[in-house]
Amino acid sequence: MLGVLGDPAAAEDCTQEAFVLAFRAWGRWRPDAPAEAWLHRIAINVAVSYQRKANLRSIGTILRRLGRPAAGPDPAQVALDRDLTAALRRLSPKLRAALVLRHYHGYNNREIAAAIGKSERTVNKRLRIAAEKMRKLLARDANEFPLDVSASLSSRSERMSDE
Repeated sequence: MLGVLGDPAAAEDCTQEAFVLAFRAWGRWRPDAPAEAWLHRIAINVAVSYQRKANLRSIGTILRRLGRPAAGPDPAQVALDRDLTAALRRLSPKLRAALVLRHYHGYNNREIAAAIGKSERTVNKRLRIAAEKMRKLLARDANEFPLDVSASLSSRSERMSDE
């Protein structure tokens, strides 16, 4: 557990929880499988669940530390545009979330990845797909929602351009 979690206190808590769960589930153990492997599986599942919960707690910390995005146009006012709102509604919730966090709230890919619990690569892909779909939906006026490749830069690229 210590190797998985890296924190002695968390490892102790998860080990205790794993043994409690194993004790409660002992009646479901199949004798054809080694008890050690069964117990390890329970322990790993407990550790993964603990990490997932810890990541959710850390996202709240990150968001509190980052604070509010820099002042820009009021997102509520921007969202009032009927065509843009209608086009956004036609995107899947995953694509819409990435697009709104990026272009309305000014988050970079790393911040979006932390907020939604996905990799930066996944965020970049979602932003690219969302931009392509928005271009098609708003094709009558390409200037209404101008997105290009630079609009979905990863945080690594942004740091390089800042230097």
